[in-house]
Amino acid sequence: MKTTKELLGARIKELRKARKLSQEELAELIGVEPQHMSRLEVGKSYPSLDRLEKIATVLEVPLKDFFDFSHLDDAGERRAGIDQLVKDLSEDQQRFVYRMLKMLKETTRGE
Repeated sequence: MKTTKELLGARIKELRKARKLSQEELAELIGVEPQHMSRLEVGKSYPSLDRLEKIATVLEVPLKDFFDFSHLDDAGERRAGIDQLVKDLSEDQQRFVYRMLKMLKETTRGE
């Protein structure tokens, strides 16, 4: 599972590419070294709020868009996470979760 720092970096990269800017171009526009921009995008460091605001201004996106990770949801990662959670439960808890999921599936068939 990705860390928040990695998700934020991936989101910055995604928004940068949508604006057809290279890392070097964005780095120059916000006044940082290209190496620093790279570290931000791979999730090795957090941008300061001031820097994040500069990036938002250059990319012409609201600040909140940097924290919208819903489209990055990986089904495989989610499934592995669910499997691990269930594995850690007792037999009784697993049976309960199974019944709940079965009921959920039955009640959402029409959606």
